[in-house]
Amino acid sequence: MAIAAPLCMPINIATEIMIFGIFALATYLLISVAGLYSFGQAAFFGVGGYVAGYVYINTELPLIAGLVLAALGSALVALAVGMMSAKRTGIYFMMLTFAFNQMIYYLAYSWHSVTGGEDGLGGIRRPDISIPGIGTIDISNHVNFYILAAVVFVVVFAGLYQLINSPLGLVLNAARQNARRTASLGFSVYRAQLLAFVIAGATSGVAGALFAMLYRIMPIDAIAWTNSGTAVFMVIIGGMSSIFGPVIGAAIFIWLQGFFSVIWARWPLLFGVFIILVVLFLKGGAIELFDRVRRLFGSRAQQRSVS
Repeated sequence: MAIAAPLCMPINIATEIMIFGIFALATYLLISVAGLYSFGQAAFFGVGGYVAGYVYINTELPLIAGLVLAALGSALVALAVGMMSAKRTGIYFMMLTFAFNQMIYYLAYSWHSVTGGEDGLGGIRRPDISIPGIGTIDISNHVNFYILAAVVFVVVFAGLYQLINSPLGLVLNAARQNARRTASLGFSVYRAQLLAFVIAGATSGVAGALFAMLYRIMPIDAIAWTNSGTAVFMVIIGGMSSIFGPVIGAAIFIWLQGFFSVIWARWPLLFGVFIILVVLFLKGGAIELFDRVRRLFGSRAQQRSVS
């Protein structure tokens, strides 16, 4: 997918799919693995974008330093939010994350000297990448920046895949199915879920940093709770049964957003209808659709071989 995307669509759209694929993967870790329905991921996405933007505007630090600081800043904020939210479950956890998202949004809106307020943080540079033995890579070039985003996406995907299949991932899956029974076996459900929350926050921060560099501005809208909803929709559209689901969902969401916006100025209405249809008739998202098509062609091939 990372290789084919720029061949099928404008490079900026392909890059955005990589970035929001990272964001959706972080949300998938919480919803599908840990069972934590968070509506506050946009806060960590925004913190990462603001930290990286501030670093790249005011310092000469290399690109990797900005990404690391963005991840650390978002992880620290996620730790503070998680410590106050992870002991709650269900709707209470959801509303707490939503409330913290709103608090951080209005803090960013009011802190004009640092975040730019409603105008956003503009003038964000893209630092060159210096690789010993190879030279300097100019990521102001759109193709080079896409390659950077794709490499980060692959690293995040591989890391989360390993995490999901690690002992921590098994504990999170068990806690999602039955938290009390998991705790009775001697596992600390709170610590496991808090760690997952921090990892998801750091991952969202990296996505936010790349987003800020993509458009050279960190808009205030990126930290709004609606962006948290966007990540949740991506997971639902793609399907929650596989780690590939959120990636597919991100690609579908970004593509449909552009497609519907060309058709009609009030495109969110069309998108809302699409989400409703997915929830009503395709609860497993795109992954379920692929499985249905595969079983259909498989049964037809079997019938032909028998006849």
